[in-house]
Amino acid sequence: MTSSVPAREPGERAAPRRALVSGASIAGLATAFWLERIGWRVDVVERAAEFREGGQNVDVRGAARAVVDRMGLRERVRDLTTTEEGTRFVDGEGGTVGEFPAREGHDGPTAELEILRGDLAGAVRDSLGDAVTLRFGDTVAAVDDAAAPAPVHVTFASGREGDYDLVVVAEGVRSATRDLVLPAEEIHRDPLDLAIVYGTIPRTDDDDRWWRWYTATDQRQVTLRPDNVGTIRATLAWLTDRSDLAAAPRAQRDRVLREVFAGAGWQTERVLAGLSTSEDVYLDHLTQIRLDHWSRGRVVVVGDAAWCVTPVGGGGSSLALLGGYVLAASLSTAADLATGLREFEAWLRPVVEDTQKLPPGVPRLVYPRSALGVGVLRAGVRLASSAPVRRIAGRILGSAGESERELPAITLARS
Repeated sequence: MTSSVPAREPGERAAPRRALVSGASIAGLATAFWLERIGWRVDVVERAAEFREGGQNVDVRGAARAVVDRMGLRERVRDLTTTEEGTRFVDGEGGTVGEFPAREGHDGPTAELEILRGDLAGAVRDSLGDAVTLRFGDTVAAVDDAAAPAPVHVTFASGREGDYDLVVVAEGVRSATRDLVLPAEEIHRDPLDLAIVYGTIPRTDDDDRWWRWYTATDQRQVTLRPDNVGTIRATLAWLTDRSDLAAAPRAQRDRVLREVFAGAGWQTERVLAGLSTSEDVYLDHLTQIRLDHWSRGRVVVVGDAAWCVTPVGGGGSSLALLGGYVLAASLSTAADLATGLREFEAWLRPVVEDTQKLPPGVPRLVYPRSALGVGVLRAGVRLASSAPVRRIAGRILGSAGESERELPAITLARS
């Protein structure tokens, strides 16, 4: 590896700058999209052997809607929405406790643009330009950023090597590359003591187009959500300080779920049965991530790897889209890379910090242990969903990713 950048002859055009994006997540693909639009060549490397389809519901809220518009993807995303009509809280008999129809506001519990994670990521992937390459089944093994102004030298697990002007880490909450390049004392993990199991189960004739949300005693919740492919996206959630189940064998996980959700009521047995045979079950122990700094040298961390909100706070996909745009915009107008990275963080961090704030006592307050606690929670839902306060409650529940500022200007190399 050379120690300096070769000089150019007078009048010679500079070669496009090169970026590596580690992680074909929504955050990673959105970043690749915008870096290519400002004139960079981008390599995207992804640990998974192939692009991950499907997944659970995500949404596009706040300033991210303007980003989707600038990407030219609003109609494509709208065509792929799950057609969810609203959020309905139910009791053990399936009766309505309170509901928030989607038509009463773009950003209530059900957003204007509800879409499956894989569909949103796929829409961004399909819009990538020719200067973006995707490589699956590989990961970053080492990053050498010590020889500036020479490029950052990256070694991959496959044995490949590459030189880049910028490395973007977009790998998710448990990012190995983030942990490789940032000091451990600058990475702050805040477990919420909440486990959620996600999966797809068969649809029945009794299912509708509403996100149905059931709270049981003993700090448990069950939800059912419609999708656009004829199935139902189900979740089981409960408060627990156990953090080992995500890596547990499937038989052990299923046994624990049956023990935890025994006697929970409503459609819990149906969900347990469906998840026991589903091929896309995923268990997550929710953890918020906060970093002292999002970048170090010429490496920057984005998405859940940098600022995971968790589904409790919501807005993760919106921040992923917004982050990709703001990063590229900042780099496109800054005098140098370091300035661009500082401006990126200065603009976006207040939005992230506001989105990460959880109401006092959450999530424990919405996972009551006793029947009395469940009754109090349902009384609160009835009040929040009543006509006089529904609109205000919807704005509070759906404010993720909002910013009163205009999006930063971006200088495009191509439209």
